[in-house]
Amino acid sequence: MTTSTKPLAGLTVVELGSLIAGPFAARIMAEFGAEVIKIESPDGGDPLRKWRKLYQGTSLWWYVQSRNKQSVTINLKHPAGREIVHKLVAEADILVENFRPGVLEKLGLGWQELSAINPGLVMLRLSGFGQSGPLAQQPGFGAIGESMGGLRYVTGFPDRPPVKTGISIGDSIAALWGVIGTLMALRHKEQNGGKGQVVDVALYEAVFAMMESLLPEFDVFGFVRERTGNIMPGITPSNTHSTSDGKHVAIGANGDAIFKRLMLAIGRDDLARDPQLADNAGRDARRDELYAAIDAWVAAHRETEVLATLAAAEVPASRVYSAADIVADPQYLARQMIETATLPDGKSFRIPGIVPKLSATPGGTEWLGPTLGQHTDQTLRRLGYPADAIDALRDAGTV
Repeated sequence: MTTSTKPLAGLTVVELGSLIAGPFAARIMAEFGAEVIKIESPDGGDPLRKWRKLYQGTSLWWYVQSRNKQSVTINLKHPAGREIVHKLVAEADILVENFRPGVLEKLGLGWQELSAINPGLVMLRLSGFGQSGPLAQQPGFGAIGESMGGLRYVTGFPDRPPVKTGISIGDSIAALWGVIGTLMALRHKEQNGGKGQVVDVALYEAVFAMMESLLPEFDVFGFVRERTGNIMPGITPSNTHSTSDGKHVAIGANGDAIFKRLMLAIGRDDLARDPQLADNAGRDARRDELYAAIDAWVAAHRETEVLATLAAAEVPASRVYSAADIVADPQYLARQMIETATLPDGKSFRIPGIVPKLSATPGGTEWLGPTLGQHTDQTLRRLGYPADAIDALRDAGTV
């Protein structure tokens, strides 16, 4: 698969982002063929380069988050640096940024200035609270968005304080909404006269949009959804259970027919035939009884026995996967979700595959996250800067 056959081939994206939300959105575009020019500060670049586990001084996360991107170093505080950005924007289709609202405006790189340079520009702006409202100027990370968006309140067990998920889910959700919005804006541009627009994604709103029936249930019934541990509130049975060998298995048997198959599989024919349990409302009213029965059965068997029995009964179930489980799983391998790549020193390592799967024009990994400023000179040459001008920009600390 060559870059030219990917669905976003021909699009140019300028990324003015750091850490998670903005770079993740641009990563998706890069995986599907867009030319992504990531602008970084000459002084260390994106902090993600040094986040989490480092291999020979560079984050392994960086290599994945920035795959297929080009790295150009520009000091945005220098007028000559902002001039370079203007030239890049003039040729771009999309600009992705996740600065605090107002920062780019102070630098002369806001929507008014950039859209004047390129009226067809689509500008994806990701921030904690959006570009307007009383909190717009406040800093906001994923944890804040998850809290304000309602996710943290319902996550955890009822007898303990709220907890976070194991990843920066708020940033990732915002990035996905950002990509969707950007593609919508590009479609509008194609169909309605070529005008660009701003795609404004607030982290808290991105999370809030995923909160199912939380708001209407409160508005109509005054019901405040609380933490319920591993069960799916109001939908029974769906829970995580512990096996005799200390493993954990998630079982989702909330469909009427599936529930009956589960009860028969665990030897509880009486519950399978009970007319009160024929629908979800009846099952949810007796959730404690049902979970006790399932807990007892799972606790008496090893993980492999539990999974084999439930697979034979066509009951949705899964071990709770660790990274070690993932890399050895036949389903992951069959769908190319585990790729092999090579670090700069030649060491082979595994990285996540590409999502989603497109049958005719799939995405792919062309190269890993670049070194800081790896593409600066070639980009400046393309913009018409001669070698002596590039040297002068570097001497001045502009690039």
